[in-house]
Amino acid sequence: MTDNRPQPAPEELARLRAVADELAEVADRQQEHWKVEITDGQVTVMMMSPSGQHGVNVLRLRRQIEQQDAGVAAFSDTDTEDPVSGLRKVPDLMIVPESEVDAVGARVSSRVVLLAAEVVSPSNPRNDLEVKARDYPAMGIPVYMIVDPRKGDGMVYSESSQGPDGICYRKAVPYTFGDRIVVGPWTVDTSGFRMYQD
Repeated sequence: MTDNRPQPAPEELARLRAVADELAEVADRQQEHWKVEITDGQVTVMMMSPSGQHGVNVLRLRRQIEQQDAGVAAFSDTDTEDPVSGLRKVPDLMIVPESEVDAVGARVSSRVVLLAAEVVSPSNPRNDLEVKARDYPAMGIPVYMIVDPRKGDGMVYSESSQGPDGICYRKAVPYTFGDRIVVGPWTVDTSGFRMYQD
């Protein structure tokens, strides 16, 4: 499958990776947490200042998946990069097969990620709701879960395939906090998810 967006030339991709790596090194030396991502031929740097509710939602999702499946490992705020497109993201949570953990280097290959999950940021919701919903299927990530504490709902995307609009998720299942939902091979109880005003 291919993405209809123009792909950077190998030299441009190498340059983008070098810039992103250099910025990530600078970010690692700061007191604040920063995310460095590559999207649409650009390197973006975002300051991370997750709230307590954000962290609780990631923790509760992570625990449920790990309790159901000993064959997976969960990573939070860890780089994943697509070796094909060069897209690089830092999901709030990603699930990979336990068998791939020893192969993880500086970044997790997006081609082994089973699930990416994002808790929507109140300061930049477009990144989670639009940009990552477009980029994750192009990166080969089969399931993308959005948790939106602003409104107490979310979406589970799956079944990506190539179409006239490129590689996109073809199935989108909305949910409301409190629902029991299917997320890939797992069942998630969202009743413990927290809204930002809680």
